[in-house]
Amino acid sequence: MSNAPRRRVFEGFRLRELRRRAGISQAAMAARLGISVSYLSQIENNDRPITDIVLVALSREFPLEAFGDAEASTSLLRTIDAATDASVPAGRLDEADVRRGLEQQPLLARRMVALHEAWRRSQEQLRVLDDRFDSGSTGTAPLPWEEVRDWFQAEGNYIDVIDRSAETLSADLDPDRPTRGLEDRLRWHGIRVTGEEGDGSQLSRFDPRDRTLAVNSALPPESRAFLLAHRLVRYEFENEMREVVEQSGLASPAARELLSIGLANYAAGALLMPYTPFKDTARDVRHDIDRLRQRFGVSFEQACHRLSTLQRPGAAGLPFFFCRVDMAGNITKRHSATRLQFAALGGACPLWVVHEAVAIPDRILVQHAEMPDGTRYVSMAKGLVKPSGSYARPSRRYAVALGCEELHAADFVYADDLRPGGAATPIGASCRICPRVDCDQRAFPPAASAIAIDPDRRSVVPYGFN
Repeated sequence: MSNAPRRRVFEGFRLRELRRRAGISQAAMAARLGISVSYLSQIENNDRPITDIVLVALSREFPLEAFGDAEASTSLLRTIDAATDASVPAGRLDEADVRRGLEQQPLLARRMVALHEAWRRSQEQLRVLDDRFDSGSTGTAPLPWEEVRDWFQAEGNYIDVIDRSAETLSADLDPDRPTRGLEDRLRWHGIRVTGEEGDGSQLSRFDPRDRTLAVNSALPPESRAFLLAHRLVRYEFENEMREVVEQSGLASPAARELLSIGLANYAAGALLMPYTPFKDTARDVRHDIDRLRQRFGVSFEQACHRLSTLQRPGAAGLPFFFCRVDMAGNITKRHSATRLQFAALGGACPLWVVHEAVAIPDRILVQHAEMPDGTRYVSMAKGLVKPSGSYARPSRRYAVALGCEELHAADFVYADDLRPGGAATPIGASCRICPRVDCDQRAFPPAASAIAIDPDRRSVVPYGFN
């Protein structure tokens, strides 16, 4: 490693503007950064530089802002996360020791981060095996949709080449009339858009012979816009999506076809909600989904999903987890940019608020939850109903959930009614891998645990384990 001294960071004006934009006092900002008010005042007046300790605190408390050397701060954060992960069964290191180790032994620090990430992947594989056990799947090869789901998860749910192309294309469309702009662009490709009556079973139909896209007339405006964008990106980004599919390494033809559809869905969302404007607006409104939905003309679910994809290197948004759960408790869509990992096929913790939200449509529920490793999250969940368009077909009912770690609560409007550090609901990923011994909602013991049964004692759960 180079022995050249690191550049001293004097960005007091930016820090002061950040504090004022967040609407918090010097005392509140100092408390969030873990420093004294006088020290913060000196930094804001450029009398003292922003040290590594403060840079790390800023990165955690305000992840949408970049101070100093962003790459160095990211490396330090990853190393600290690896060294202080409470879920690893070993003593945690002090952050000062971690910083010193990163400076003196950078290769060793990178190795520790790589091992930690490998351990995290092994835990994810354990969850996948748990899901397959729950679903009754005994085959060794994953199903095509499982391949695609895992591929998106491995990519961090962010596809740079497609996202940047969508952001460029969006600048050429009329921002005041997005649907009209999409139709005009489709006409440029020789595609005519028409309306079509139906019972709601078919959203759109494309005829390649006369190049006509028929869209169900009963759909709401945001669904219509998404279908137009979905068709447009298949022409605009054909080469980019083909290259991504070819380099994906997916084994089955069906998985590659599903990936193509998934990439078009991703591109359509990125086109309607271009990266930088969407990320900046999300920060300004503190990730208020309804305000984002109205600003960009998208659905509640689309806005939630897009927030979970804002993982551009050097310009990442707030790290969120996102999922969609149906009436039976199956998780039909999921992604996590946080440490939270949940069951993929069902069997998720019944204490999670998203299950309650399914039964209460069009109402937002919030929850303060804690995982077995001690990490706390704030989340919101909302039940949604999509009309079928026909009395003969039941409406689609499901819920979406969006959440972040407690340390980002100040940037998440739904956390305003929760008290940081207060009581939190103890949740887990799945009963088969949850170590909690005092949960009244447990459906079955953890895998590989020895069951202890006492016939003279009766409790809600009829067994213990160790």
